[in-house]
Amino acid sequence: MLLRHTEGKAFGLIISGGILLICIGLSIVMGYTNTSIKTAVQVFQHFNGSNEHIIIQNVRLPRALIAAAVGSSLAIAGALMQALMKNPLASPDILGINAGAGFFIVVALMVFSVNSLHAFTWIAFAGAASAAFIVYFFSGTGGGGLTPMRLTLAGAAIAALFSSLTQGLLVMDESALDQALFWLAGSVQGRKLEILLSVLPYLAAATIVAFFMAQKINILTMGEDVAKGLGQQTGAVKLIVAISFILLAGGSVAVAGPIGFIGIIVPHIVRSLVGNDYRWVLPYCSVIGGILLLVADIGARYVIMPEEVPVGVMTAFIGTPFFIYIARKGGRAS
Repeated sequence: MLLRHTEGKAFGLIISGGILLICIGLSIVMGYTNTSIKTAVQVFQHFNGSNEHIIIQNVRLPRALIAAAVGSSLAIAGALMQALMKNPLASPDILGINAGAGFFIVVALMVFSVNSLHAFTWIAFAGAASAAFIVYFFSGTGGGGLTPMRLTLAGAAIAALFSSLTQGLLVMDESALDQALFWLAGSVQGRKLEILLSVLPYLAAATIVAFFMAQKINILTMGEDVAKGLGQQTGAVKLIVAISFILLAGGSVAVAGPIGFIGIIVPHIVRSLVGNDYRWVLPYCSVIGGILLLVADIGARYVIMPEEVPVGVMTAFIGTPFFIYIARKGGRAS
């Protein structure tokens, strides 16, 4: 269902924002330990130190906020990558961005014994930037130029390379396996709010910049020749967009580890709702990305209760058929 009028798009965005708030509320009260909305409200009004209050304040509230922020960031990053690379299959996980950030974090943990949350943030950004540069470099070498298929193949190869190197490190030093798996599981379970706060300024700045660049992205997607003819400095636009999705993807990995498929699913869903105008695509991605990851995380609590599966498993379960569908349709799912 395509929303064609501005009023309809604005109303849909408001409704989506309301659904996001509802999902955050459900994430706070749902789980193995039974709690209620009344209990959650009491936590903020009169915290009494009970087990239920501690769980809500120290576990579920940070988890809900992290899921919303990470889902939003990954969805926006995916939309930016698809626009910049003109590749409907582009996303932080498919093009190796997540794998690069995860590999750098594991190296920092296991080789350099880094434990600083702030350091993890910059290490994840460096890994994401390195992976993006390598993919872009190898995709553009040789004849034929830079094409969506070459980007996808190069990204898959780089993702496999970083994943193999990560597994090799874990085999060599099994004593650090548990600590490394905390980052590699792709989960919002057990994450502290301090981790989110350490990267939140970068996620917020990248999101705001992306919103301000939306009109320029619209022009860029019309073709580089057209954009230059309209006076756009395409090189500067591409650089700003690239920095934005690197900050969003790298920051997300620093908080929750590599979570796949949010960045590829959500932009296609959004474009089927509001079209290709990035002034609407990016805000909708921000909201729907948060909703999708929150719903996946809530589901992950009940699949094998009382145990939980990493939310990355849930997003892969949802995203793999969608990815295959997009590939079979030649990227025209949206």
